[in-house]
Amino acid sequence: MADPASDRPLPGTDSLPAVFMRGGTSKGLILHRADLPARQEDWSALFVALMGSPDAYGRQLNGMGGGVSSVSKICVVGPPSVPGADVDYTFAQVMVDEARVDFGGNCGNMSSAIGPFALDEGLIKAAGPEACVRIHNTNTGKIIHAFFPTEGDKAGVRGDLRIPGVSGTGAPIRLEFLDPGGASTGRLLPTGQAAQWLEIPGRGRFRVSMVDAANACVLVDPQSAGLTGLEMPAELTARPDVLEMLNDIRIHASVAMGIAGSLEEARGRRMIPFVGIVSPPRDAVMLSGEMIRAEAVDLTVRMISSGQPHQALQLTASLCIAVAARIDGTVAAVAARRDGRRKALRIGMPSGVLTVGADVRRDDAGWVAERGYFFRTARRLFEGRVYPMP
Repeated sequence: MADPASDRPLPGTDSLPAVFMRGGTSKGLILHRADLPARQEDWSALFVALMGSPDAYGRQLNGMGGGVSSVSKICVVGPPSVPGADVDYTFAQVMVDEARVDFGGNCGNMSSAIGPFALDEGLIKAAGPEACVRIHNTNTGKIIHAFFPTEGDKAGVRGDLRIPGVSGTGAPIRLEFLDPGGASTGRLLPTGQAAQWLEIPGRGRFRVSMVDAANACVLVDPQSAGLTGLEMPAELTARPDVLEMLNDIRIHASVAMGIAGSLEEARGRRMIPFVGIVSPPRDAVMLSGEMIRAEAVDLTVRMISSGQPHQALQLTASLCIAVAARIDGTVAAVAARRDGRRKALRIGMPSGVLTVGADVRRDDAGWVAERGYFFRTARRLFEGRVYPMP
């Protein structure tokens, strides 16, 4: 079978070893680097076949994908290529409706599965009741430290941490993203401004902040976009005009941030920048039907991922928002409730409240993001061999 985009043949194998894991609020296949073609350019055709893309029905029933971006993911883990890392990790976002794979950014949720995977697969060894795996994300060139409990020589799974959007509890995994600024563009504030008006021909002007920490994001003031900031995923999905507007913001922000060199190129790079609608703390109903009270959050956020409204919140986007909230003048900083006693930011989103910490300082050269951190859970769901769609 040929890659519809490149006409390169798939590797000559009927199946390959794989692990299927949940990481945070995402799920995906995790593959060993040694089991894949030597050139990353040859991975795309295989990955779309494994996920069941492209699927005109939007369900990926003929593959391992689940019809939405949060469960159409593949991670590749192998030996480290840089000093100070234990493993290399490459993230692949497989499009649902296209025969295309985006390697342009990282997934924070799936990052939480990489440390336990590396330990369980024997890529590293545990030394004591807590493991620390130093992960080199090749998409961004950044280092992530994953801390989690062990059970013998395996990753601990049992615990009492409950995260929004996932039923049950699990062992806590603390992820620390070191020096996350400029992961996608090389600059924490790619345009040099904390906030600005983004002019889009035929659309008007939108008040935005373009920030790059862990992954690049364009954060939108909802009032400037004619939104309330409380729209739920189903409501946004039912309004294609709004999704088209937000996609236009993403496209123009991509060029402004230097991610893409042209509007046409930006249309084809759908993963980053993420689009975030950020507004002050307000009472809101979650997907579960429960109410989040305004006093329980510091900021309200709705995110768009690969063109789809997100049911929860991407962790890299959450980290970027936490960093932005500590930079004076950004859309996030203006909207957020400030509390000097609390370092972490409580973000209200469709599935509940996500708490993210960020250490940010300002020096003579400008704003510096030192680190971002949060807790997730992860669990191995299946291991065996996976077969690509013929």
